[in-house]
This record gives sequence, C-alpha cells and structure tokens, in this order.
Amino acid sequence: MYKTIITLFILIFSISISAQDVENESTVNDTTNIKKQRPNFVKSVLNFVISDYDSRYVEPNKYDLAFMTAYYNNNEYYSIRSSETKTQNLRFSPRPSNKIGFYFGWRFIFLGWSFDVNDLFHKSKGKNNGNSFELSLYSPKFGLDLMYMKSGNDFKIHKAKGFDNALPPGYSVEFNGLNIDVKGANVYYMINNKKFSYQSAYSQTTVQRVSCGSGIIGLSVSTHNLHFDYEKLPIEILSNMNEDMKIKHIKYTNVSLSAGYTYSWVFARNFLANVSATPIIAYKVTKSSSLNNPESGFFKNFNIDLLLRAGVVYNNGKYFVGSSFVGRNYGYKQKGFSLNNGYGTLQVYAGFNFFLKKEYRKEKQKKQYVLMNQ
Repeated sequence: MYKTIITLFILIFSISISAQDVENESTVNDTTNIKKQRPNFVKSVLNFVISDYDSRYVEPNKYDLAFMTAYYNNNEYYSIRSSETKTQNLRFSPRPSNKIGFYFGWRFIFLGWSFDVNDLFHKSKGKNNGNSFELSLYSPKFGLDLMYMKSGNDFKIHKAKGFDNALPPGYSVEFNGLNIDVKGANVYYMINNKKFSYQSAYSQTTVQRVSCGSGIIGLSVSTHNLHFDYEKLPIEILSNMNEDMKIKHIKYTNVSLSAGYTYSWVFARNFLANVSATPIIAYKVTKSSSLNNPESGFFKNFNIDLLLRAGVVYNNGKYFVGSSFVGRNYGYKQKGFSLNNGYGTLQVYAGFNFFLKKEYRKEKQKKQYVLMNQ
C-alpha cells in the first residue's frame, strides 16, 4: 500500500514541477496552444496540487541551482517492556551516527554524497552501524516524506529495570541480538498554504517574510520489522526475564492519520524559527512470535505516535545557513508486552543558490536596460 502512495505522489510532484516550468514560460510567451493541448483531467490535477503563495508573506526562490554542505547526527532507541508478573524494561541504543555530506540541487531535488565521521577515527571489527535514507519533497500545498532505516549490530543495553538486584547501578553492556528495519511514507497537507511555507524552514527554497502558522493533516503508512534474539542477552538478565518479553519477531504495518500545527516566527529580517508538532492516531496490523506462542499471531490496535520538527534558518534568497531537527516516535503494544522506538535527526547546513531562473534573468536584464538609458 505504501508503495502505491509513494508512486502516486512522486508523479504528482513531477507534474507540479513541469507545470511550474510552463507557468514561467507564460510570462514571456503565448501559451494558448499549450493550454489547448492539456487534457481537462491534467489541468484539474495541477490546479489541485499547485497554489501560488501570497507574495506579502512568502518570497519564492529565484534560482534554479544550489550547493549545500551539511552535518547530520542520527540517534535512535528501542524500549521493550513487559508487565506479566512484574514490570521489566530493557532499552537499547546503537552508537550515534555522525555524517558530513555535500549536495548539489536543482529546484527541489538534492543529490550528493555523505560519509560517517566515526569511521575516520575508529572502526570496530565486525561492527556495523546500519544505514538510513530519508527524502522530503514539498509543494505549497503538500509534503511527502520517504524513510528507510536499517539497524546495525552495535547496540548497547543502556537501561535494564525490574531484574531484581542482579544488575549494578549504571549497568551498560553490548548486545548484538537486535535487528530492525523500518520503511515508511508520510503525506501531509498544509491548510494555510497561501501564507505559510514549510519549504522556507526545511528545504530553503522559499523565504517566509511574515510570521505565520498553519494546520497540518496527513496520512502515513510504514512497516516495522524487528528480530530479537533474546537468548544472546547476558545471563543476569535472561535468568530473571518475564516470559512475555521473549518475543523473537515482531512485524507490524502502521497506518495512521495525523493532525497538528506548525508555526514559523520571523524574528528578524531573513531569520526564521519553526516548530511543528503532529500527534498521530495509528492503527497497527501486527504479526509476532514468542516463546510461549511460536506460531504467528495477529493483533490489531490503535496507538498514539508523534512527529516533531523544529528548525532555525537564515536565508537572504541567495545564501542560507541553519539547523533542523526531526523526531519520530512509534509505539506497539499487546497484552503484557509493549515496544516503543524513536528516531531523531539533527542537521546543521550551509549553502548558496545560483543561476537565476529564466523569468528573473529577463527581469534583471530589463532593469539593467532601464538604468543604462536613464
């Protein structure tokens, strides 16, 4: 299902960009013949996806190309909790990922290369920190997030509660029995899309000139696949472990609706601070296997998840620098057992736009011509 949503919205965004090119050409050329050739259903789709910003609130990007360098810090955690006979909690976290990347952009597409800074200084034999992929696409009305994350094998147990007095304070030990992968797509709609620009805070392709907020509504689909080899746990934990915590495999599909609010504060010229919080009502279809029930069982339930974004940026239209944070939280539960996992990405970036769009080059030429003939 999520593959269908991804394909559909990539198609819509592609049509949107094509439509913007046609619209730009219409400022200097007669597009009557082009419009006649467009089928009605295409025009309807374009009108639905595309909207013009109110120029009093949002300044569009005047450039076709961009270059950016960025630093990323990725953190994640997984918390397994059982309350069969007594409450027990295990929390796992891998080594944080620190990456530096260099990117070249055209319109809303950025392509580039990044490397893990940690590997430059130390690389443990046999250790793998996993990999991840995140892509966000924006139009004035819609946003699309694509995500893929696969864990490595360098987890540590950072929290262990409810295991009698077998564990000393500050207990922490390596654990390579956890393997997780997550795939997802999130589509959302900006209600106040004339005056508010999400792009100004998270893709630097517009500049918000007046403080403004907007409601957000969205739909997301994700799959979560967790393999838990609990037999690799230290003996002091395994010997005291609740039976309900001994789940070897959990795979669930998360279908959710979200509604939230985002606000951008223009606290000085070219400066912007944004906060966005989106509570999510999620419906989960789950398949799991445990020690007591080795056969697959199906559980369906609702849960509350959360998507949080925050960012600060300086953008004068040509040069930009800023920082942003995106945090996601997912929860799953069944009788006597629950799983909570969260992901956070901090980004610090700087870059510049160049190569004026055709319509702005013509506008610049006209101004220069007027000045020369005054």
